[in-house]
Amino acid sequence: MFPTVELTIPAHLISDAPRPILVPVGMTYSAADPLAVHMLFPAEVTLHGTRVTWTFARALLDSGLRTPSGTGDVRVWPGDRHRTMVELRSPEGVALLRFTTARLRHFLLHAYATVPAELESRAIDIDGGLATLLRESRP
Repeated sequence: MFPTVELTIPAHLISDAPRPILVPVGMTYSAADPLAVHMLFPAEVTLHGTRVTWTFARALLDSGLRTPSGTGDVRVWPGDRHRTMVELRSPEGVALLRFTTARLRHFLLHAYATVPAELESRAIDIDGGLATLLRESRP
């Protein structure tokens, strides 16, 4: 079994509502997938009423705490000294979330303690992944 970091971090969903909506975002990092972090959103705050998971690079989250980062569906940037903004884009629309930076740093601290940045590529089981792909592609 691979070590995993799981934390629930509250975020404010910024919308046209009079006040931001508080959303409990499940943050997950696993040594089984050392380059990625996962954000899990509860069904009650999604468009289709089902849990939604966004997966993106741990390095993107890390760099976004200091400087605007990301060019695709996920963008992260410092909002001010204490807050970090995360923008998620999909065909259905855009979600803008405001996190407390210290909580994201706390999550990343545990993620890097699980697999340090310099060991990310070593933690990936390329041979095992290729073997699985080859087994699945055989008739």
